[in-house]
This record gives sequence, C-alpha cells and structure tokens, in this order.
Amino acid sequence: MAARRTGGKVAIGAQQERPAHVVVIGNEKGGTGKSTIAMHMAVAFANAGGRVGIIDLDPRQKSVSRYVENRVETVRKTGVILPVPTVYTMAGDGIEELAELALTAIRNEELLIVDTPGAATGLSRAGHVFADTLITPLNDSFVDLDVLGRVEPETHRVLAPSHYAELVWDTRKERARQGRAALRWFVLRNRLSNLDAHNKRAMEAAIASLAERIGFTPVAGLGERVIYRELFLSGLTLLDLRRPGIAVDLSVSHIAARQELRALFNAIGFTGLIPNA
Repeated sequence: MAARRTGGKVAIGAQQERPAHVVVIGNEKGGTGKSTIAMHMAVAFANAGGRVGIIDLDPRQKSVSRYVENRVETVRKTGVILPVPTVYTMAGDGIEELAELALTAIRNEELLIVDTPGAATGLSRAGHVFADTLITPLNDSFVDLDVLGRVEPETHRVLAPSHYAELVWDTRKERARQGRAALRWFVLRNRLSNLDAHNKRAMEAAIASLAERIGFTPVAGLGERVIYRELFLSGLTLLDLRRPGIAVDLSVSHIAARQELRALFNAIGFTGLIPNA
C-alpha cells in the first residue's frame, strides 16, 4: 500500500506508485509527545497494511528507537504477533549520511516518520527538509508556544515568529527552490486540561493568530493520560490492546484516548487508519 495525497488528504493506495510520504515530527522542545505520536502513527499505518520506517534523529535519548526495542522484546517474550516498523539507524552524525539514509528509506517504505530531538541540532534542521507533512506537538502552555512565537505578556498578543517558526520558513524556501510540493504543517495542542479555562482561551487565541501569520493548521492533540507512559515500557500502543494475548483491561480512558488518536489522524489527512470499531 502506498501513501499518496488526494485532495489534501493522505490516502493509502493499492500499490507503490511513488516514493514514501515523509512525516517529520518536530519541535525544538522536549517532553511534548513526539515519540508517542510517531509510534502510534507507525503502528496504525502498519495495521492498515502499509510499509513504514522510522528515522530517530535524537542520538542521546533515542526515545522512539527504545520504544521499538521494547516492542520487539514484548514480541519475543509473549509470542504475540505485532507489526514492527523498520528503524533506520545512523552510524554517525553527518548530514550527508542522513541524506543517504533518508533517500534509502524513502525508496523502501510507503510512509517514513522522522522523529527529531527536543533541541536545535544540525541533523534536526536537515531532517526537516525531507518533510511532506510536518507535525509539531506542543504542550498547552505559553512556555511551549514560545518556540513558535513571542507573545506579549499582558495581552497575549503575538509579537513575532520565534526560532522554530523561522526554521520551518527556511525549510519551505528550500522546498520551493527544489521545485517540491508545499509543506503541510500541523501544530498539535497536547495535554489539554479541563482546568485553567482562562489560560486555555488565551492559548487558543494566540495559536489562531500565529497560525494565520506563519501558516500552519492548529489541531487538537492528545490528552494528559498515564496510559501513554505505561505503554512505552512494553512497546505497545493503544491500537494493540484488543489483540489476543495482550493482557490489558480496556477502560473508558483507553477508549477516549483511541478516539483522540482517530480524530488526530483524520485531522492531518491520514483518514481511515484507525477503524471506528
């Protein structure tokens, strides 16, 4: 199955007609849920029959690589059959090596997910250039919003784009120079809470203003749920919990989290990856 764009959405086709669709999950701040989103997207696509690869550009934490390692260990211990994405590993930290690795993965896979570190690095900047879709998760706070734009403290008015927005602007210019299609950019508000309604309203207004100014689509992300942290240790995702042999009792929270994921994937154009059932 090949991922391809149709009317602004990413469809899953019957055969490999073109190179992989590349999703970069980027934000120059840690702890925003990048690896959780990367792994759930990879498993959802694999469940739909697609070939999916991952490049982990965080040589220090390697969160998504560790997530896949934990998954492989769970398969070994339990014998449960789980789809496992291919992890493309860099032997060094050179940008030329990254380019060669990415082009190999793009030829081999139908979806390539690039997980970037929560810091500004040369590799992270280089990895953004390959993106067809850019997903930027951020926690619902002005601390996280600062990587996208500077906000006036009293009025919460957006003063100017910040460093990460400038990185994306440079990426867009480079894509245009290469004659490539326009980048699709989604900003996810993760860890939304029912508390502090005033802060939520102020964040919503600031993000809407930034979206219009620097050109991204705001999307509701994932709630603050302990289940995401628990699943990491076994390499499992919410999409695995109904499989025979997985000893997890489904709760209302699990069902709500699955609905969040479905809504998220649909909003960014990956429709139909998570069945309604």
